[in-house]
Amino acid sequence: MILSELRPGQDLVREYRAAGAWRNEGPLADLRKWRDETPDAHAVIAYRAGTGVRRLTYREFSDYVERFARALRELEVGPGQVVAMQLPNWWQVSALLLACGRVGAVVAPIMVTIGPRELERILSRLDASVCVTVDQWGDVQYSEAVAEMAPRLPKLRHRVVITGGDTHGDTVNFGRHFEETPWEQQPGALLGALAEDPDRVAVVLFTSGTSGEPKGVLHTFNTLYAGASAVAQAEGLGARDRFFTTQALTHVFGIMYNIMIPLLVGGASVLSDVWDPKGALDIVAESETTVLAGAPPFISAMVGAAQVQPRSALSLRMVLSGATTVPGQLVASVPETWGLPLRTLWGMTEVPGHTWTRRDDPPLWGSRSDGRPGPGVELGFRSDTDTPPTAEQPARLFVRGGGVCLATFGRDSAQLRVTADADDGWYDTGDLAIPDGRGGLRIIGRTADRIGGSFMIPINDVETELREHPGVDDVALVGYLDDQGNELACAVVVPGAAAPTTLAGLREFLTARGMTEWYQPSRLELVTELPRNATGKIRKDLLRSQVKDGRLANWLPV
Repeated sequence: MILSELRPGQDLVREYRAAGAWRNEGPLADLRKWRDETPDAHAVIAYRAGTGVRRLTYREFSDYVERFARALRELEVGPGQVVAMQLPNWWQVSALLLACGRVGAVVAPIMVTIGPRELERILSRLDASVCVTVDQWGDVQYSEAVAEMAPRLPKLRHRVVITGGDTHGDTVNFGRHFEETPWEQQPGALLGALAEDPDRVAVVLFTSGTSGEPKGVLHTFNTLYAGASAVAQAEGLGARDRFFTTQALTHVFGIMYNIMIPLLVGGASVLSDVWDPKGALDIVAESETTVLAGAPPFISAMVGAAQVQPRSALSLRMVLSGATTVPGQLVASVPETWGLPLRTLWGMTEVPGHTWTRRDDPPLWGSRSDGRPGPGVELGFRSDTDTPPTAEQPARLFVRGGGVCLATFGRDSAQLRVTADADDGWYDTGDLAIPDGRGGLRIIGRTADRIGGSFMIPINDVETELREHPGVDDVALVGYLDDQGNELACAVVVPGAAAPTTLAGLREFLTARGMTEWYQPSRLELVTELPRNATGKIRKDLLRSQVKDGRLANWLPV
């Protein structure tokens, strides 16, 4: 697949530039601006377990980007070639992404949770010429896995490893080649004054595949900019802001809130390479973080830690959460804990131009809405009926605009879909939603997760109510077939300690709260924990299969 051949049409480029959703430059121009205007301001504050904190000014960070770019050129990486990287939340990820932009290469950030089987498929599909990994992270030997698969990847020319020791054979030692070699002192210019092309394919991200075949999602720096600029402008973000997210830098959430937005406004990106709720709170306090973003399970864990050990004088002025269902109790607990509303959001790997709730929304609006979009995205609600969408009969959500990916392709099938070439540019998100009455949306569920026939069960609403039950610590609703072939709801519950959890008790609880009888689960399974992926999303595909087979992992007797 030749990614460099994919570009948006000129009519689209003119339209989105005129609307301000796209621009003529990219994040390298932002980096140069802050390097020149605020060279001593912090660009990155990186906390690394066991080694402390590394602070890089804009001058230092810019120098590393140039050094990394020259190192890539010495490895003969040029325009259109793919550089894959599977690394923890280290500052080198940010610098590598920008260095790839500097030489015109395409960067493929890959989550460290992706195993060798899937990694090999990704590298093969992309014809990656370089793969950058860590030697070992946790109990996983990443460099060994790549070395084992390398003979089966003829396009993979270089294996680069970040290690505290030596490398052998044809492996490139990242520390020596990228960080320690003073390329700027070597004769010869890098690429001269290479003009940025913000409309070329710059980043490839892969979806988790929890609802089907994983997809490669192709972004330009402009499709990412459309999402970043909308938030930055609407919220008045600037150089005083420091951004911390619980998500990986190799995920679209991390790229937006720890790379694109901080660079755009001249703020600082705050990183942590290990997840620990108490440690995350310590980092937020010490770094004077102003913008905290993350998936609901992680923000919820931080709220819990803050309630156990409150911290005074936090600098927070914005807390965002989304990417999966945001429980109503989390919407309520954030203002109780930190004195500011939780901004709920909806977005996906394909749509960095996400929706989010605003400062002028009613109190606790996040319990009823997933926000409204910025100027880079428009929403379309499609249903099979002429009546307005309801929770029982939601619409299928489509999106269009500059904040939507350029194209997608199947990781295994390689089937390419260019967004602008189909359905007048409308992208089918696979989500079911209803308008929120304020120009935004409320996600009801996924089409792949829907339960019911002519009328579907509003999964998110039922799950939200069930989480209020004192005997429920966590819950997921999945469908199963009864003896007559009707699809009903099974509640897979992680029980809480406050009360016994029974199916009758859950149904009585929901009835007392006025919930429609046929929404309610007719089967209960108890487990010690729900399976989640690295971004906090519940693996409902796995749960459905386990419920169907009657072989739930971590099962508890009811």
